[in-house]
Amino acid sequence: MARIPPSFLHETDILARGIVRVVGVDEAGRGPLAGPVTAAAVRLDPARIPKGLDDSKVLPAARREVLFAEIMELAEVSVAHATVEEIDRLNILRASHLAMERAVAALSADHALIDGNMIPRGLACAATAIIKGDALCLSIAAASIVAKVTRDRIMVDLAQQHPGYGWETNAGYPTPDHLAALLDLGVTPWHRRSFRPVHNILYQDVSVTS
Repeated sequence: MARIPPSFLHETDILARGIVRVVGVDEAGRGPLAGPVTAAAVRLDPARIPKGLDDSKVLPAARREVLFAEIMELAEVSVAHATVEEIDRLNILRASHLAMERAVAALSADHALIDGNMIPRGLACAATAIIKGDALCLSIAAASIVAKVTRDRIMVDLAQQHPGYGWETNAGYPTPDHLAALLDLGVTPWHRRSFRPVHNILYQDVSVTS
């Protein structure tokens, strides 16, 4: 059966209540061992929605780049991050929510459509959580593209500063080449120390030297 693409129905229902500033929110980077977690909030103009918006995970990288440029031109967009230090201090879920809260606050939204099953507790407006929202809701799909492209670009830049980990292609995820580089090259300041593969290497180093 053919997959049904995301629609604007969720936004239309909320706009029909007289709520004006409706944004879609998604994040990228929960799973990687390195780098920040990035969130985007996007307010689409119903009359100027880029064609072909979809969940970033089902789009080729080249198509994501094209849609990213169109979203940035045609929509209101905010991008925010939570740092590696915040991830390690708060945990990845709370840090992801913090990035979402920051992105929504920057757009002064009235209602946020959040990808997932949880609403960040510090959100500055009313919100609706939509499971698999990036595959169902156009605003969330747009946010997923912006967050993914932005974070991938950050990791490409960081790869120039810390070569050998493959961040330009693995975006910090625990691929075999990344895990091998961790063992060979060690832990960088951009690695999340609360994540098990990184923690285990640091703990092993302490055990060996103690």
